[in-house]
Amino acid sequence: MALHSRISIFFFATALSYTAVFAQLPSKEQVTTQVLVGALENSHYAPVGVNDTLSRRAFRLYLDRLDYNKNFLLQKDVDALRTYEFAIDNMIEAGTSELYPLAVKIMAKRLEQTQAYCEEILSQPFDFNQKETIELDAKKRPYPATEAAQRDWWRKLLKYQTLTRVVAAMEQQEKDTSAKAGKKSLEQLEKEAREKVLKAQRDRYKRSMKETETEKLAVYLNAIAASYDPHTDFYPPKEKENFDIEMSGTLEGIGATLQETDGFIKVQSLVPGGPAWKQKELQAEDLILRVKQGTKSSPTVTGESATQTDDNEFVDITDMRLDDAVRLIRGKKGTQVTLTIKKPSGVTTDITITRDVVVIEETFAKSVILKDEQSGKEYAYINLPKFYADFNRNGGRSCAEDVRKELEKIKEENVGGVILDLRNNGGGSLQDVVKMSGLFIKDGPIVQVLSSDRPADVLRDYDKNIVYDGNVIVLVNQFSASASEILSAALQDYGRAVIVGTPHSFGKGTVQTFIDLNNYLNNEFKQFAPLGSLKITFQKFYRITGESTQFKGVTPDIILPDAYEFIDVGEKQLEYPLAWDTIPRQQFAPWTKSKLSIKELAEKSKKRISDNSKFALVRKQAQTIKQRRDETIEPESLDEYRAEQERMKAENKELDALKTEIPGIATRSLKADEKTELPEQKEKNDDWYKQIRKDITIAEAIAILNDMNNASAKN
Repeated sequence: MALHSRISIFFFATALSYTAVFAQLPSKEQVTTQVLVGALENSHYAPVGVNDTLSRRAFRLYLDRLDYNKNFLLQKDVDALRTYEFAIDNMIEAGTSELYPLAVKIMAKRLEQTQAYCEEILSQPFDFNQKETIELDAKKRPYPATEAAQRDWWRKLLKYQTLTRVVAAMEQQEKDTSAKAGKKSLEQLEKEAREKVLKAQRDRYKRSMKETETEKLAVYLNAIAASYDPHTDFYPPKEKENFDIEMSGTLEGIGATLQETDGFIKVQSLVPGGPAWKQKELQAEDLILRVKQGTKSSPTVTGESATQTDDNEFVDITDMRLDDAVRLIRGKKGTQVTLTIKKPSGVTTDITITRDVVVIEETFAKSVILKDEQSGKEYAYINLPKFYADFNRNGGRSCAEDVRKELEKIKEENVGGVILDLRNNGGGSLQDVVKMSGLFIKDGPIVQVLSSDRPADVLRDYDKNIVYDGNVIVLVNQFSASASEILSAALQDYGRAVIVGTPHSFGKGTVQTFIDLNNYLNNEFKQFAPLGSLKITFQKFYRITGESTQFKGVTPDIILPDAYEFIDVGEKQLEYPLAWDTIPRQQFAPWTKSKLSIKELAEKSKKRISDNSKFALVRKQAQTIKQRRDETIEPESLDEYRAEQERMKAENKELDALKTEIPGIATRSLKADEKTELPEQKEKNDDWYKQIRKDITIAEAIAILNDMNNASAKN
């Protein structure tokens, strides 16, 4: 049965019982909750059930989202709220609500109280000679037991925020040799930093006081929605409009997908072709701490402040709502924004980005010829940032057709193999995945798509023509998701390509759609519109072997060291992801043209990696990132904090060798492209080729292709 039909039937049935559920005219909160849960239970791929499991999950998420960093709630507040931990399902069924209004009331009281703490504490200088520390990981801290304990926590927090600004100003002052005036004293720097922290806190409280009832309710309803899986979200009307703007591709900004994580704004991915993607400094997993408008400053490292050419101040966005943070980061084409970024390694840096529209051409598939100068062999490299398609059929481009054209040009080059790069490719058009897989195999099933109410749909390649039959390597990493995982899984299952990369891909094996909740209000309750929208998971992907790509992702045939290998990245780190499982296997004919030993290729690669100094640095980088994630206690004395910053800068400098070109790799344009290459395109390509020649993963892929060709020659 179609998704829309199932929902319609449900609401037709339940509309009759509304008057029975509500003893009097319900509130908008109650109606929205009823409609939302009805849609979730009847249309989600794996409904939780209106039961204690739903209550426990929703309560935990709601508590975290109310006060993740434990800045506001006391333990007695949490205890009062916890009496409803297993009652949310009962309230939903009864059409009542006690938890949400109680939480709003408590938070309002604590906001007022902590604002007073901020004003009082920041009115006096801090003593940075005092030896004390602060635990920055809220998961390792209890909620304050008393108001006195809470005030002391705020003292330490505000002291730390002031300290970081003081050190940044000190280091900038030490670097600035052009200043005509005398250097500012520590007392002056402390006073200025404290005033900036006070302004940031006042702005934050002002934003909190301006939150509407709709925005507050959305936090509660989103906790319920996210209890089903991490990709199911409730969107109030305004937020849905923001989502539509972002998905349309016309938004002017920096070109990054952001998410709220543990009280911070984290970079989830970069939009291929966007300003941040082209600048290459901002990366997935970076935390954005502060935002400044119009700054024309140069990037810095740990604790170094940028040279600023305007009077705008940095705005602290820690604990800020995502939509508020996005509004600060978003802006008109040509304007600049400076972001204070904390890297996973612990390094803090200011990055200035000139806002722009996404350059669509940068997202298209493109190729280059790579030459291994030692062996003299040439290979083709195809970069595919995303699976794009012309969904509106207006004559736009298709990634499957573009890759076909690249392969046709590559065939004329007589190369020894192809490297298809799907790293950081978050997915896209499913139909193009099927067509693209068919470029490398004769025909057969590619992916299974399962809905909860019918047998799996098997998407197949029916074209018996093979565009490219040579050796293929597919590169993936932990940010290769969805469609990227389907393509790499299909080529791996057929034995058609060697998959190379991080220990696993992202692990997103689900499909979402939008439901307009307003469509399911009967006439009696139309006055409560607009309710908003629900992004809901309703399908799941499976490999042709029957294994899901959900949660586990794709495990490469050959594993390479990676900067994030010691921390959880991907679907498994999210709250309440759907489980990995299996369905029946499809019949398919594996690739038989080449009989390569994956085990032998992996052993040779492992030997090279162990002898490679750059891969040793990658492993060191991974260990540093893991260490910084684990070490969450920071010193609050000036000397100790500065010493810690210097240590991190020194560690970061050791990794500079990863940014140098790798000897023995030459790059050139395809002969077919040289004929039409314009001067401005050549300049862009030269920069791209330079980045390729620095990429240790691509260098290892070339070495693996050498092994594949040598093995084929022996056979």
